[in-house]
Amino acid sequence: MVDVPARWRAEVRLGLQEALVNAAKHGNDLDPHKTVAVEFFILEDEYWWIIADQGLGFEPNDCCANDCYSASLDRQDDCGRGLYILHQVFDQVHWNAQGTELRLCKHVKNRMRLPLIR
Repeated sequence: MVDVPARWRAEVRLGLQEALVNAAKHGNDLDPHKTVAVEFFILEDEYWWIIADQGLGFEPNDCCANDCYSASLDRQDDCGRGLYILHQVFDQVHWNAQGTELRLCKHVKNRMRLPLIR
């Protein structure tokens, strides 16, 4: 997390923890023989993480991509709290067609929005 500006570290850490737990728990079904791969790179003011698991895949519903879940965080359905957190922390959240690879992007410079966690 050294490369992430200090003002964004806490929320990025939270988002990455959620993504990694989801990959290990839901993707790999906590199988100790399966791995989770993580790549990180920077493109100008965009910080990208690619997280891939060896599971069967995931298909998020439309609610996960917008604010309809924010009305009730206590609700338990196909879109869990972790997915909601990902969409709040990161500026871009994308899965590959198989649902085994997650791409997360955080724009870290010239942001108008304050960090969620301080």
